Amino acid sequence: MNLKELSRRLGLSMTTVSRALNGYPDVSPRTRERVVSMARELGYAPNASARRLTSGRTETIGFVPQNIAAYYGNPYFADLLAGIGETLHGANFDLVLACVPEGEAPFEVCRRLVEGRRVDGLILDRTFTEDPRVEYLATRGFPFATLGRDRQAGRHAFLDLDGERALELATSRLIELGHREIAFIAADPRFNFVRERLAGYRRALARAGIPWREEHLRHDGIGEEAGARAARALMALRRPPTALLCIEDLTAIGAMRALRALGHRVGREVSVIGYNDIPLARIAEPPLTTIRMPIRAAGRRLAAMVLALVGGADPADLQEVWEPELVIRESDGPPAAAMPAADGPAAASLSRRPTAPR
Repeated sequence: MNLKELSRRLGLSMTTVSRALNGYPDVSPRTRERVVSMARELGYAPNASARRLTSGRTETIGFVPQNIAAYYGNPYFADLLAGIGETLHGANFDLVLACVPEGEAPFEVCRRLVEGRRVDGLILDRTFTEDPRVEYLATRGFPFATLGRDRQAGRHAFLDLDGERALELATSRLIELGHREIAFIAADPRFNFVRERLAGYRRALARAGIPWREEHLRHDGIGEEAGARAARALMALRRPPTALLCIEDLTAIGAMRALRALGHRVGREVSVIGYNDIPLARIAEPPLTTIRMPIRAAGRRLAAMVLALVGGADPADLQEVWEPELVIRESDGPPAAAMPAADGPAAASLSRRPTAPR
């Protein structure tokens, strides 16, 4: 079955059938439905190479991470790609994952993809506040969307969770529980999400009249080892914190591992809160209180944004900030000095705090 035979069966011109199959808006919905239905019935599949030559598109979307090595073993990455892939598959687009070698700037990878006409659009993650990738793509008018914002967010499509509000919520919860020595294990301060979350952390402290202490801020990075390293350093301070806010869940899991090795009971002597709510957060020891980021849904939405941009949508209409949700589990609680005796009825009640529903 070829296009000519399909057109004959339908009694339509080859041009009309081709435009209907490729979703052109000048074909009526009724005609498009008729063409697509007949194509399915007869098992017709358009030649991909011919379609790409006709449209001038590659039918691929590129994803350019800041550092591919940082994603290995992180369920966050798998969920993000799964969401992106689901939407692209439904639109008959493929995903190109661009690996950024150690020491090479992601900007150069973006430039090669764009100038080599290898992709129709790009998805970027973990934006810097001043991001050369964004500057380059926005200046060229190339279709792209970012997971996270930057100083030029008004010029491009983006999806972000309100990180400032998220850390304000998490910090305020710890303050309400009675904590006054609250540390923040962060990452590279060039990342805009680090800047936003730090602002929320500091704002919550200021509102409660708690002085911000520079020694309670660590920029160790992302991942279990970074979290463990930061936790050990923080607990060695003359005035160690009673609670740790972590930039993401694997960092928090690493911090909890280090705290246990130091003899601290997580959730009773030292509280820990993460960010993202990856599947491991629910089965951590103890289960991790965290900020929920629906990352798979975010991946689906980012892909839909880029496809809309490829189709001519205005970037100004594709800018979304999602509200954060604090998921309370068992890794946080009152500081040790405020806790009742471990075998008392109040302690038993605290140990049975409900987990927020998914």
